[in-house]
Amino acid sequence: MSVGGAVGALQVGETGLYEFIGTALRSLGVPDGVAEPLTRAIAFLVAFLAVYLLGRTFLFPIVNRMMDSRELEAHAQKPLRRLLGVAIVFVAITAAFGAARLPNFLQSLATIAAAATLAIGLAMQDVLQNFVAGVFIYTDRPFRIGDWIEWEGNSGIVEDISFRVTRVRTFDNELLTVPNSQLTDGVIKNPVAKDTLRLQVPFGIGYDDDIDAATEVIVGEAEAHPDILDDPAPSVRLTELGDSSVVLTARIWISNPSRADFVKTKAEYVKRVKDGFDERGIDIPYPNRTLGGDLTVSGLRELSESSGSVGD
Repeated sequence: MSVGGAVGALQVGETGLYEFIGTALRSLGVPDGVAEPLTRAIAFLVAFLAVYLLGRTFLFPIVNRMMDSRELEAHAQKPLRRLLGVAIVFVAITAAFGAARLPNFLQSLATIAAAATLAIGLAMQDVLQNFVAGVFIYTDRPFRIGDWIEWEGNSGIVEDISFRVTRVRTFDNELLTVPNSQLTDGVIKNPVAKDTLRLQVPFGIGYDDDIDAATEVIVGEAEAHPDILDDPAPSVRLTELGDSSVVLTARIWISNPSRADFVKTKAEYVKRVKDGFDERGIDIPYPNRTLGGDLTVSGLRELSESSGSVGD
């Protein structure tokens, strides 16, 4: 039975519970002046314990299975269980007030809670926004702890995710504490979300160099590298005719990507291609500029005449 079902059952049968307890106390000879408040207290306690125990017994295992099926990390499951526990206590208190025949007090409590919620909400808009964003991060899982992410010109490894902030360690060993709303309102790039990652590496060669020979070097070095996948196969595309070079872009794939693997593999690959170009006599040109025009010097006659007069 769910918590909602237990509350409904208590609300339907609250008259029976209240009357049963009152009748039992009066049959024991308890005076009416004592029996009424004692009946309310016992009804409140019985209703509270019934809803609370039912919630803990039935809801927690269901929620635990749901979180396990979604493969939520342990640090994410703990606060969610705490929130569920608070919700169960709130529902149990609500049912207990109804069973104890205290509707006026319950209405006053609800009014006070609503006013307090409004005041707190207005004062803590940013905190609540980040809290809701944290819930979305837990449920949508755009990234996990240990992932390499990039956003708004920043990048790093996720070290911790809480309901308010996410902590990211940059590659310069700086710790960034990022409000969760910044990670849900914008675009997040997660290069390691999949099992493979494609790298695009541009190489510039001279206009007089053999494109086919350069392509052979680029593909051959990719096929020879142990960390570059054969499937999908490496490929090369002519992507640009620049001012001083013809740009050939290599497209290679690596498996189980991480920031360290990405940098290491790319650096080794570029060095091997450079060595291969050198062996084949293929140049990697650098930008150059040619300046043209005439140079005119004005005032030269006046300067000569001035120099002659000084000598006289």
